[in-house]
Amino acid sequence: MLRTIKSFIKKEAVFCISALCALATMLLVPPDGEYIKYIDFRVLCLLLCLMAVVAGFRSVGVFGWLTYKLLHSLKSGRILGLTLVMLPFFSSMLVTNDVALIVFIPFTVTLLLQLGCEKEIIPVTVLQTVSANLGSMATPVGNPQNLFLYSTYNLSASDFFSVTLPLTAVSLAFLALSSLPVMPKVLPEQEFEEEKIKSPKNLIIFSVLFVLCLLTVFRIIPYPVTTVIVVAALLIIDRKLIKEIDFMLLLTFVCFFVISENLGRTEAVRDFLQKLLAENTLLTSAGTSQIISNVPAAVLLSGFTEDWRSLLAGVNIGGLGTPVASLASLITLKLYMASPRPKVMKFLGIFTLANIAGLAILLLFSSII
Repeated sequence: MLRTIKSFIKKEAVFCISALCALATMLLVPPDGEYIKYIDFRVLCLLLCLMAVVAGFRSVGVFGWLTYKLLHSLKSGRILGLTLVMLPFFSSMLVTNDVALIVFIPFTVTLLLQLGCEKEIIPVTVLQTVSANLGSMATPVGNPQNLFLYSTYNLSASDFFSVTLPLTAVSLAFLALSSLPVMPKVLPEQEFEEEKIKSPKNLIIFSVLFVLCLLTVFRIIPYPVTTVIVVAALLIIDRKLIKEIDFMLLLTFVCFFVISENLGRTEAVRDFLQKLLAENTLLTSAGTSQIISNVPAAVLLSGFTEDWRSLLAGVNIGGLGTPVASLASLITLKLYMASPRPKVMKFLGIFTLANIAGLAILLLFSSII
């Protein structure tokens, strides 16, 4: 029994830490009827659906097929590294950072393992995480905090892009330079058998489900409808795929909803943040994001300031930093921990260095402009 508990804690360290923090905030705000309002069921259902669809793609061999095609079209390791980092950067502008990471992290791990570049998995996936978080700030639909602030402050497109596009341009240059050295110049010589799709019919079904998820991201289709369709499809096609859904990741998100909302309901915390906002909105919003993540930070701080420019810049830049600064980063951490022979401390070390560097560069740039 004790061995089982230790094994669970080691495997689900992120969840265990977040659960303890959530319990600690309950001492500040005892559970009441407001708690059910903490949970963003739309986010949880979308994550569940996307993880299910990605599991479906994996089951029909999509990742192996894409790996083969990519390695036969790109012979340069430098270009491959750049491509892998840029894919989540540009896709996150349209499909959000969470979606980009759920799709591209498993693909990248599969590709690099097949290529024999296991040691490159950490730097590439770390840069992909930074890339998704920074690319998503370019558009109002790129991440939840942008959509919230765009609506709350009734911004025009020119208002919004005047803040985000300069930061996006600097981020693109920073990421391009950082991604070039992560892969060897010459890729290891290996013979790959051409991968084929195992079930074209299932591929079509999962592709339709993926489009359904994207339409739900853009709020064209209600999330309960998509959730029911995706779960029903998995039960009909292959029930074993349900086991591949990371339900502990969903519970980790629930814990962070509790943490952020309880802190927001604590009067001392609100008063403290209000004073900090009066001093420097940019640094306060970026700093608050490090503790409660940038989406709750945007919601919490918007009630205390009219300086939407600094708040918009701060919560987007603040997605860099700690693993909880952007909840999308937790997705990468969980997916990496599920890979063969994960080196969690090394991952966290490189993740921290890359994020601190990006955070410092963008804060400096934002303060100057």
